[in-house]
Amino acid sequence: MVKVVKFGGSSLASAEQFQKVKSIITAEEERRFVVPSAPGKRHPADTKVTDLLYQCYALAELGHPFDKQLAEIKTRYQDIIDGLKLSVSLDAEFETIREKFAAGIGKDYAASRGEYLNGILLANYLGYAFLDPAEYIIFTDAGVFDGEKTNRVLSARLSTMENAVIPGFYGSMPNGRIKTFSRGGSDITGSIVARAVRANLYENWTDVSGFLVADPRIVEDPEAIETITYRELRELSYMGAGVLHEEAIFPVRSAGIPINIKNTNAPEDAGTFIVESTSRKPRHIITGIAGKKGFTSINIEKDMMNSEIGFGRKVLTAFEANGISFEHMPSGIDTLTVFVHQSEFEEKEQSVLADLHRLAKPDSIEIETDFALIAVVGRAMKAKWGTAAKIFTALHKASINVKMIDQGSSEQNIIIGVRNHDFEEAIRSIYNSFVFE
Repeated sequence: MVKVVKFGGSSLASAEQFQKVKSIITAEEERRFVVPSAPGKRHPADTKVTDLLYQCYALAELGHPFDKQLAEIKTRYQDIIDGLKLSVSLDAEFETIREKFAAGIGKDYAASRGEYLNGILLANYLGYAFLDPAEYIIFTDAGVFDGEKTNRVLSARLSTMENAVIPGFYGSMPNGRIKTFSRGGSDITGSIVARAVRANLYENWTDVSGFLVADPRIVEDPEAIETITYRELRELSYMGAGVLHEEAIFPVRSAGIPINIKNTNAPEDAGTFIVESTSRKPRHIITGIAGKKGFTSINIEKDMMNSEIGFGRKVLTAFEANGISFEHMPSGIDTLTVFVHQSEFEEKEQSVLADLHRLAKPDSIEIETDFALIAVVGRAMKAKWGTAAKIFTALHKASINVKMIDQGSSEQNIIIGVRNHDFEEAIRSIYNSFVFE
């Protein structure tokens, strides 16, 4: 059995955290390949090393002195070295960074050094080989990740190795220039490595014990999700839940490798398993609840709209022409409502309205603002009658008016629209209705 383990920034923010990470890795010999992030915050008022690197490089780009800021970053790593009593020195590495910053090497290089340096320290601490992803994570000349070529090259290299540390977040283009993934890129690297070694499991270690049924900022001490499918995860992620980015899931999903989200500070907790499909029955009918505020609804009315071929296309063309994407579009016989992000729509509303009148020729248009959308997601919903009734009963008891209802064809999610001011109470009411049933 082979496990790939990725550790987030909070898991590697200090010498104390490094010690926890080593205990986790050495507890199971199957944990052979390790993907580290850059040091994160040691306390709430702290600054992530990646952010310090961005700030430092910004000064270099402007031609301002940056030695003080670079020394601060070096101190962060030296504290880890001293705390772990390592014999390694990063002096030469920081001199190279200083020279390349001064030469204007680029923001991607600057940001990537956090993972690179942490990888050197972790490899030294564990006694593992260090692999620089600049040699094995491949981007095209256009800066697009080349998944197939990367898999061939990385798989061949790692097949000869018993253990290795591969820093997350970056790779390189054919000209050798460093290229980073988006924020959260270490999750992507972990997934790429898991695919390359044909891992049995990809463990993603962070500072929470898996995904929660609802946002803990809204629901006090919500339950953790034991198992979630990729489809459910995508639904919740789309509606704003703090989950893995889709790019971080695709490499392992395509290879059929499950992901286990675990807590570095509570390694005994089971965490959350992310799987393609499962016969496991969830603890509750719903798997999770997520939502976002700040939507506007544009309600378009036109007699005999249902018999006018191309009416929906004309409506959406008005939004497309103004660079606005829609979130949901429930409709009736003579009405069609488009939900869009309020912040995107406000600046272009008059142009959109003009285009709607020109293209669709509606009888009337009504705009309402300050909506929130909430997604209730669960693979068990399909087989259980009365789920929608239960949701609306809970909202009725809380005196919350539902402004929109939309159920996906998969029957795994129901999306409801409420006013912004009812958002938090709506989530609490739905959560309590299903979790404490």
